[in-house]
Amino acid sequence: MRALISVWDKTGVVDFATRLSGLGWEITSSGGTAAALADAGVPVLAVEDVTGSPEMLDGRVKTLHPRIHGGILADRSKPAHLASLSEHDIAAIDLVVCNLYPFRSDPGPELIDIGGPAMVRAAAKNHGDDAGGVGVVVDPADYEPVLAELADSRALSTATRRRLARAAFAHTAAYDAAIVSWLDEPVSGGVEPAPGAGESDEAAPLPPTVHLALERVDECRYGENPHHLGARYRPVGELTWWDHAYQHGGLALSYLNFFDADAAWRIVHDLGDAEGSTAVVIVKHANPCGAAAGGDLADVYQRAYDCDARSAFGGIVAFNQFVDLDTVERIETAAQADLIIAPGYEDGVVERIEAKRRNTRVLEAPRPDEAGISLRQINGGWLVQSPHAFASAPEEWQVVTQRKPTAAELADARFAWRVCGHVTSNAIVLARDRTAWGIGAGQQNRVESGQLAAAKADGRAAGGACASDAFYPFADGVEAAAEAGVAVVVQPGGALRDDDVIARANELGLAMLFTGERQFRH
Repeated sequence: MRALISVWDKTGVVDFATRLSGLGWEITSSGGTAAALADAGVPVLAVEDVTGSPEMLDGRVKTLHPRIHGGILADRSKPAHLASLSEHDIAAIDLVVCNLYPFRSDPGPELIDIGGPAMVRAAAKNHGDDAGGVGVVVDPADYEPVLAELADSRALSTATRRRLARAAFAHTAAYDAAIVSWLDEPVSGGVEPAPGAGESDEAAPLPPTVHLALERVDECRYGENPHHLGARYRPVGELTWWDHAYQHGGLALSYLNFFDADAAWRIVHDLGDAEGSTAVVIVKHANPCGAAAGGDLADVYQRAYDCDARSAFGGIVAFNQFVDLDTVERIETAAQADLIIAPGYEDGVVERIEAKRRNTRVLEAPRPDEAGISLRQINGGWLVQSPHAFASAPEEWQVVTQRKPTAAELADARFAWRVCGHVTSNAIVLARDRTAWGIGAGQQNRVESGQLAAAKADGRAAGGACASDAFYPFADGVEAAAEAGVAVVVQPGGALRDDDVIARANELGLAMLFTGERQFRH
């Protein structure tokens, strides 16, 4: 029995090869792997001694040879294949152990593996349904079970070879996906644009193809409902902020805990960055039901909770600052949250939450990652778009009414608009003093979203701002905002009846700002 071992990640490979050799296997190897095995005293046959050809082109060509691939690809159930092996004096290879160059760590042409994927795919192709199939190992975690099965049965079962082949094809698929993603980057590998090419303000086009390679890393307590299965996947070989998050206590996370916590974590950091201050966001079913910014964390939390205390029950609470003892006192008297997430907690805070809210999940996490392209599944395919962003800066907004907003009103408008961009459309947000006192979300018409926002605000946004994620097609939306007592309205503009809406805002004594961008979110 002959094994071909050629790995970049040498974790455990010397022990594996030593024990494999002890089971009577002949080992062929190349390059650094061969040197490591020889240094450890493992009998090893160099690839060039098998092929009769030296490594060449700085190691780019060493295993790409008929004496290697013939030994891997021969179908032992076919007499003609066995005859060819005998005619050309090629020894069959029964096990290939290979993992690929670490392209993701330092992407570039030199780390695009050629021989490795060729050997892995050849072995996986020939895993076979009979006793003569080839085994392939791409993950050091499989060394121990493979050795155990070989020691017990002297051969790998059909089921094991099939499992290993699946892992091998997943390994090469993820590797190729990483290369395609790198080539899709605007300046792949640090290649400079052509002289005189200049820069464009336009976003890079979406790629012609999208290649997802995901690995399952977390089992959800259940899916969107208890009768659904759920799991968290991540891009193969990449760590996200979720992988660095730590759960201090509480129940295991469900699908919706992941979904809502991710939304809350992104919103609280976006809002905190935009305001340059402490921020607290409470999310229920992916929509903020409370949002506030300011200086003192306990005060900011209380205002965020007071936005909509009823909806906050069972919600997700996100802080962009360490939670202190003053703030946990407010948490203890508020309705129970399903999950609390923050960058960290002062000594004693987690213990107090656990004592008062035993089932509340308490997460500590780093900042969220930068968003990539956005994908959403539809029947038979996917919708792909560039990531959510705010395109216009407040200083670019246009004052379209006779009355200009005061500095305080402009600050309220900026805050309301930022929150509004994270609310499901149709979205209306009423805010004052960096607090979203009324949020109307997800209605089929803008008027009813405004009515919901006004009812929740209950006069607390008087003198503040109203933000609408899309234009007002009629003046009734502006009239509803005026009835809620706000002083300034911020909206995209661009309706056929903009002139009528502006005229009505002037009659009502409102200031109105056009952002020039829509912020639909579905």
